[in-house]
Amino acid sequence: MTEPVRVQVDLAERAYPIVVGTGWLDRLLDHVTLPEGVARVLLVTQQAVAESGHLEPVTAALEAADVEVHRYDVPDGEAAKSAGLLRELWEACAEVPLSRRDLVVALGGGVVGDLAGFAAATWNRGVGVLQIPTTLLAQVDAAVGGKTGINLPQGKNLVGAFHQPVAVACDVATLATLPHRIRVEGLGEVVKYGLIADPGLLDLLEGHADEVLAGDAALLQQIVYRSVAVKARVVAGDEREGGERAYLNLGHTYGHAVESLTGYDEVLHGEAVAIGTVVALRLGVRLGRTPPELADRGEALLERLGLPTRGPALDRDEVWATMGRDKKADADGVRFVVMDGPAQPAVVVPERADVDAVLDDLAALAAPARGVEDAGPGH
Repeated sequence: MTEPVRVQVDLAERAYPIVVGTGWLDRLLDHVTLPEGVARVLLVTQQAVAESGHLEPVTAALEAADVEVHRYDVPDGEAAKSAGLLRELWEACAEVPLSRRDLVVALGGGVVGDLAGFAAATWNRGVGVLQIPTTLLAQVDAAVGGKTGINLPQGKNLVGAFHQPVAVACDVATLATLPHRIRVEGLGEVVKYGLIADPGLLDLLEGHADEVLAGDAALLQQIVYRSVAVKARVVAGDEREGGERAYLNLGHTYGHAVESLTGYDEVLHGEAVAIGTVVALRLGVRLGRTPPELADRGEALLERLGLPTRGPALDRDEVWATMGRDKKADADGVRFVVMDGPAQPAVVVPERADVDAVLDDLAALAAPARGVEDAGPGH
């Protein structure tokens, strides 16, 4: 157990802390302050999270503060991020009933955080949400920054809202209970942070890959801290993605298409980001922007961490239709984040011919597809 450290997301009156530590959920309210007047919470989680032992300390901490806890479980997987499940959460809020001074608590992975966060953003025109992410992916990315949403068959996160949490509580000890594949997928987002803003993070991953893959808690805490520090700075400067925050989408343009066209269950989000990052790096090389050695380095690191660097075969017209519907597209076309150098991201709108050429080259060098037998529950 280590004493938690804090990163502040500086958003004036909506500023909030990200607290990162190991083995501290039983002392949650020693480090996270609830909004004044909270009497009841709707605690949104998953059965697998409860079975892993993470629910009890959170519930006990809240109840010790005389807060009435109402639990609601949602299914595993991206399919849970649906309009139907969102309606169920609204109805659960009504049953509590949850007032405007009460709170939604999201205890779980990115699916729980996105879904519970959107419910909080829309219930009674907005109530507070406390994010307690229990996967590496959620700790370094999904729980931070206020993006909430649900999926449609036409694309990922097409319906949602910006709704900043009251705090984000990251207990790295929760990662020890994850299936290996679920923990590893989060490293796809970590590599992204290293590429766009913190090259030292790439050095850390390259120098200690075996320990990271083995779940070394001290290294994982350092990785989470450095990742959220990058995201906190970017979000504070560009909350609604009008500029610099777009750089956080490295790997996501093609990655989201992979997720959507494989039904959200074949390729995990972090794996899709890894695939999309390789596409973006190779696209940058083709456009004469990305140094080839940086593209080679990024791809080699992703492979070393056990992440896929080639995607499944997809209909190219469907890929472009999906990317064209994505939030990152605009009137000028489909936007990609490419790298002009280490920590030098840039947004481009490439010609389709250039992207297709990259996809053709990668398909010709396709690696064997990963299996999903070790995916496990996304908690």
